[in-house]
Amino acid sequence: MIFGRVKSLDAILATAKKKSLHRSLGAFQLTMLGVGAIIGTGIFVLTAEAAQKAGPGMMVSFIIAACVCGVAAFCYAEMAAMVPVSGSAYTYSYAVMGELIAWMVGWALILEYAVAASAVSVGWSGYVVGLLEHLTGTHFSPSLIAFTKGPFNGGIINLPAAFIALVITLLLIRGTKESATVSAVLVAIKITALSLFVALAIPAMKMENFHPFAPLGFSGISAAAASIFFAYVGFDAVSTAAEETKNPQRNMPIGLVGSLAICTIFYMLVSAGVIGGVGAQPILDANGHGLATGSHQLTAACAAIHDSKVVCSNEALAWTLRKVGWTKIGNLIALAAGFALPSVILMMIFGQTRIFFVMSRDGLLPEFFAKVHSRFQTPYVVTIMTGVFVAVFSAFFPVGILADISNAGTLFAFSMVAVAVLVLRRTDPKRHRPFKTPVIYLISPLAALGCLYLFVSLPLMTLVMFFGWAFIGLIVYFCYGYRHSNIARNIADPED
Repeated sequence: MIFGRVKSLDAILATAKKKSLHRSLGAFQLTMLGVGAIIGTGIFVLTAEAAQKAGPGMMVSFIIAACVCGVAAFCYAEMAAMVPVSGSAYTYSYAVMGELIAWMVGWALILEYAVAASAVSVGWSGYVVGLLEHLTGTHFSPSLIAFTKGPFNGGIINLPAAFIALVITLLLIRGTKESATVSAVLVAIKITALSLFVALAIPAMKMENFHPFAPLGFSGISAAAASIFFAYVGFDAVSTAAEETKNPQRNMPIGLVGSLAICTIFYMLVSAGVIGGVGAQPILDANGHGLATGSHQLTAACAAIHDSKVVCSNEALAWTLRKVGWTKIGNLIALAAGFALPSVILMMIFGQTRIFFVMSRDGLLPEFFAKVHSRFQTPYVVTIMTGVFVAVFSAFFPVGILADISNAGTLFAFSMVAVAVLVLRRTDPKRHRPFKTPVIYLISPLAALGCLYLFVSLPLMTLVMFFGWAFIGLIVYFCYGYRHSNIARNIADPED
């Protein structure tokens, strides 16, 4: 039976036992690790999207998304500490719920990483194009602008977004990786930029801009929370460090809750600065309904008002500072985004290749995907395939749609982890757990239901695309993976 194809947890752990990681991380280090991993892409590029869906109520959306992330993170932490190997949610699902569920989780993670990289590429394009316009003091002609926006946004093709995706792909083929120093510098740039934004935008707030607070009701707040979830992706970096944490039962909750709390406060201050400084009311149709983000209708409405609302901006934070009188600082914010976001694209594409690798190692995908370049010793085939996929999607889709699709994959994978951790407590209660999720029979269902709540709050088109992707995945699995997996052929895992 398909659901009976469970990969032995002991076999999965055999590889991990070859390495002994030193427990050196305390609560403060874990918290800072989480802050560095979380703060970044989402807050730079999705603020306008959230404003169009929820108006000032997007501040509540940040809290809802953080709460769902929090309970999911506890479940993730237990699994990561117990199974500290490559593959994350895919590997956990394989050990607990069987091959078919593992395949679907891995297939969803492919969607998450690749489409997320596309979303970041589009976000980078918006900031860089806006920065170039303001530095040159001229607005690009409509014929030129058409090649900096996809069809959904009134353009033809987003060439800057496709360009940065392909450049990062070439770097990965050559084996370029972020060093710890470069990563630390980029984190510092992001945090400094957002701190500067808060310091300048908050004093310019006008309280009347907060009314009405929820123009589209709680459904709008829920929809924004589903999109804003993208701003918290990266919190699992804390979870995966469980094996290297001193006293994980104490320090892991502090690191998880602490990093999420700091980032949530940060995000709320930033959103308050945007709302209070320039207003964040959505653009409505004749019936009082909010126009869909990434739609032709919203693009046309923004063109009619000459992009005079933040919901029309491709660079919301830089746009806000320019509007409240800090033009040069707004340009610096755009420059910071231009420097910091490519590193996120790199890590997303890199993460995509790791998922492909693990699935190929398990026989669920052809070995061709793991082919290594003779000179650079990198998995160039899968890297090229991923890079082209990312470039094409970033060239033709808007950032909001891409972020929502990525969120769909992420929420599905995290909900499976929440189920897996509870199932494993029942089926293998004596296994050593460096970190145990507190109040598991409350936290696990909350995590699964929270992910489901955000999932169904995503736009209908996003859900249709996700289930279409899942259907393609089932076809691929039954045509290839079902017959070629290591378990089906009774082959032991190859050595790492």
